[in-house]
Amino acid sequence: MNKEFFGALEALEKEKGIPKDYMIERTEAALLAAFKKDSGGLTNARVKLDESKNDIRLFKQLTVVETVEDPRTEISLEDAQAKSKKYKVGDIYETEIMTKGFCRIAAQTAKQVIVQAIREAEHGMMIKEYEEKQEKIVSAVVVRVDPTSGHATLEVGSNEMVLFRHEQIAGETLAVGDRIKVYITEIKRDTRSPSVVLSRTHPGMIKRLFELEIPEVADGTVEIKSVAREAGSRTKVAVVSNDPKVDPIGACIGARGVRKNNVTKELAGEKIDIIPYSDEPEAFIAASLAPASVISVCKLPDSDRSYRVTVASDQLSLAIGKEGQNARLAAKLTGCKIDIKSEKSTENSETGDDNA
Repeated sequence: MNKEFFGALEALEKEKGIPKDYMIERTEAALLAAFKKDSGGLTNARVKLDESKNDIRLFKQLTVVETVEDPRTEISLEDAQAKSKKYKVGDIYETEIMTKGFCRIAAQTAKQVIVQAIREAEHGMMIKEYEEKQEKIVSAVVVRVDPTSGHATLEVGSNEMVLFRHEQIAGETLAVGDRIKVYITEIKRDTRSPSVVLSRTHPGMIKRLFELEIPEVADGTVEIKSVAREAGSRTKVAVVSNDPKVDPIGACIGARGVRKNNVTKELAGEKIDIIPYSDEPEAFIAASLAPASVISVCKLPDSDRSYRVTVASDQLSLAIGKEGQNARLAAKLTGCKIDIKSEKSTENSETGDDNA
């Protein structure tokens, strides 16, 4: 059994990367926990693991005394010297305990400690592996979907992680076997249950998908300045070229729209508007309201980030968008408060006509 145990430790190190020394240390702790449980709370024990001899031994330690007051922790000098004359008062006398004699509860305690040790080691390695992948995209395979909560369990490399329902794209139905990309938003280092937080709704995923699909974005020729996203519905991406010879919009769309369509396909059909970025707020705001055409953009005097946008009457609903989405995304993209008015209502306001 001992040989099998040390063989299992070697297998854990090879297959899961859990250091053998770590598991030996935790096994010692497990045996001491079992002794404590079996002896009613006593801790006077020592574990000796000898890997070279495939040997695991547990010793109960008793203090040598003249007169025994607690036989659970003490032994008389006379009894100790019956074994060896070397003992004197104050020495530690050890007697081996056969672990197979542990009660069921004590054995279960030892098992729980070892299982917890393996789990903590796996979590620790997972956190270390994915720390450098934070705010990046990884590929995953759906292995389970909870029919009640909608949470999906994904296989990411050699690990299983959960993609919570609120981090999934609205309207998207994941099925076992689906291959998807997920964005790592955060590494939670909770000591009890460290975890990697995954998302398909985070705006950062858009930037990473563009980097995967568009070489000019990956190499920095085209820069993404900002992203405004309502996952599952629509996203606006502001881009600028750092090379006057490269058209940022054309680079992101690709021949026949292939590059943008590949991103849209990964996002379950989410619509993407690619907007030319400008350092001039008025020009940037006008572009951000696409597909609507803008007549004028004027800064309002009451705030540094508030602007009045005027559009033709037949463009008003397009500028605002369904349930205000287009205007809302434009405001997020530019970081400005945008007040959209039709040309007719603006004229009426200027002439003092309140019936507009």
